[in-house]
Amino acid sequence: MASDFKSIPIIVVIDFGSDISPFLAKSNDPNMGEDPDISPLLAKSNDPNMGEDPGVCQVVKQLDQACKEAGFFYVKGHGIPDSLVKNARDVTNLFFHHPYEEKLKIKMSEATGFRGYQRIGENVTKGKPDIHEAIDCYKEVMPGMYGDLGKALEGSNKWPDNPSSFNSVMEEYINLLTGMVSRLRYLSRNIMRGIALALGGLPDEFGGERAGDPFWVMRLIGYPGVSDSKGSAMLENDIGCGAHTDYGLLTLVNQDDEIPALQVKNRSGEWIWAVPIPGTFVCNIGDMLKIWSNGLYESTLHQVINNSPKYRVSVAFFYEPNFDAVVKPLEFCKQKTGGIDKFERAIYGEHLVRKVLTNFG
Repeated sequence: MASDFKSIPIIVVIDFGSDISPFLAKSNDPNMGEDPDISPLLAKSNDPNMGEDPGVCQVVKQLDQACKEAGFFYVKGHGIPDSLVKNARDVTNLFFHHPYEEKLKIKMSEATGFRGYQRIGENVTKGKPDIHEAIDCYKEVMPGMYGDLGKALEGSNKWPDNPSSFNSVMEEYINLLTGMVSRLRYLSRNIMRGIALALGGLPDEFGGERAGDPFWVMRLIGYPGVSDSKGSAMLENDIGCGAHTDYGLLTLVNQDDEIPALQVKNRSGEWIWAVPIPGTFVCNIGDMLKIWSNGLYESTLHQVINNSPKYRVSVAFFYEPNFDAVVKPLEFCKQKTGGIDKFERAIYGEHLVRKVLTNFG
């Protein structure tokens, strides 16, 4: 369980040309910009001896604290152009404001590999319908690629024809997030290298058979605003997305700059707002990292409630283990937690498919 945190930490990665310098601050600290400059985690990420660099050690220590205390943190200065981040939200917003009949052209179904559009209330969390609509996307799964394990998710993503730029914007966005473009410096991968060091392992603990060929999931989500007829009163089921933890490894959320809606639960049961900070992604750790760390890091409950009259858009990207990865506590994490497995082993693809079928099947 997370601590009694009152704010979400910020990991700021500032690009000074070839040097990238991260530091950790608190989102409500007025002096956050005055924190000391420390060595570049991302710039050192391909150095096999990165864990020996004093600056890297400092940021890793702070990353460890963020993961232990909240399981959530902001990333700023991530290298993805602000224009693309905003464009991803804008084209998503445009699509959701099309007539329902237009959105149904890419309707999600079992036949589409659970890819495509889902109407408001179709996604279910703990037995209750969520008040959001979405487009669900996954890494392409070719027939037979993962045998029976991946059969449910076989297929290609369903991109709408309108807006006409939707496909190209999202493909570019995905490519940047998955680290296919060098200037991003493999953002998701490198955050995981920092987390590996924070846990006490080698930088590439989450490479190879664990996450060397990472699966990914992306959800483009629209949350209706509070209607005038309801005023400020929210019905019990008027929750954009019910309390849950994420399924996989690391989540990066591109949330609307102006509408607070994401809440994270601390140990005391308080819901802490992950307030929008322009130019950032909100990151959080998932269930598979909880297992690999043997509970040193826990996936934190979070929910979405849009109390605003404005329609809210969020683009959530999930950087995952290999689809067929066997996930069990890492030996060096076991030694820090009593020497026993606190969690049963899981196969990531099985875990994901079970969750998908529970939500939509």
